[in-house]
Amino acid sequence: MPTHTMRAVRLHEHGGPEVLRYDEVPVPEPGPGEVLVRVHAVGVNPPDWYLRDGLTTMPGESESTVSLPVIPGTDMSGVVEAVAADVDGLAVGDEVFGLLRFPSFNGSAYAEYVAAPASDLARKPAGIDHVHAAGAPMAGLTAWQFLIEVGHDHPSPFQEARHRPTALDADTTVLINGAAGGVGHFALQLAKWKGARVIAVASGAHAPFLSELGADQFIDYTKSRPEELVHDIDLVLDTVGGPDSKRFLRTLKRGGAQFPVLPGDFDEEETVKLGVTVSSAQVRSNGAQLAELGRLLDAGTIHVAIDSTFALTDARAAHERAARGHIQGKIVLTVA
Repeated sequence: MPTHTMRAVRLHEHGGPEVLRYDEVPVPEPGPGEVLVRVHAVGVNPPDWYLRDGLTTMPGESESTVSLPVIPGTDMSGVVEAVAADVDGLAVGDEVFGLLRFPSFNGSAYAEYVAAPASDLARKPAGIDHVHAAGAPMAGLTAWQFLIEVGHDHPSPFQEARHRPTALDADTTVLINGAAGGVGHFALQLAKWKGARVIAVASGAHAPFLSELGADQFIDYTKSRPEELVHDIDLVLDTVGGPDSKRFLRTLKRGGAQFPVLPGDFDEEETVKLGVTVSSAQVRSNGAQLAELGRLLDAGTIHVAIDSTFALTDARAAHERAARGHIQGKIVLTVA
């Protein structure tokens, strides 16, 4: 069993990357339905820096569940150290990865140990290391739930209608905006797995990376406007969002759909006139879906790209890297 204290990164106040502190804290006790995991690697995701910056209420929550100091982080890969009495199917020594307790800010993954709901975990693919496994859960499940299967009945805080993925096959053309990022690079590979034709939009430096992942066409948004170059698209997945997102509606064919990963600014009259759908989902922890993703990772059908790694002690530098943008794949923290 571990010693009773561990190291973890915590926020004692909100602010820039400099507020991330490396503290000594008690090792958590796994509750019912949970296992204690010795963390080997932690994925860095946008909610981590939203929390650090001061967002403490998750979309769909009526009030904040955050009390300072708080350990950020939701994505991790590691080894099971202890198992609650009511947990079946996981044993001490099993290698696991997962997206913990999302949507909430209670993942507490930036730490040497974490208490994790067994239902949020899947077995780590044997063919990849902890660093690559830690990069997969949130971004991979976001791509999966938007494109393949939602996998739950929870209403989205962003819309009343249930999100319905577009059927992807050889007759489908998908445009992915922000294709080199965490969600984007998984979405590209999942769409290719389904046989779709994929147009990747990113900045020029990412062109070789995206063609290696299977993109059929690449558009450098710093040089040209995608909405002027392509038309008759079946599906746009926009991982970037913001007020510019609605320009992609003009690339769609009638009956096409745009899936904004971040809530955008759309005009219902315009979407009706164009005959297109705008639909969004909110990613949720899902061990069973992660196991499906794990099989694809194990087979080498899809790959996790690692932008950079930083030691847990250097979480500040990881957040500074995130703030510079143009991330290729995932930023991951390693835990000694």
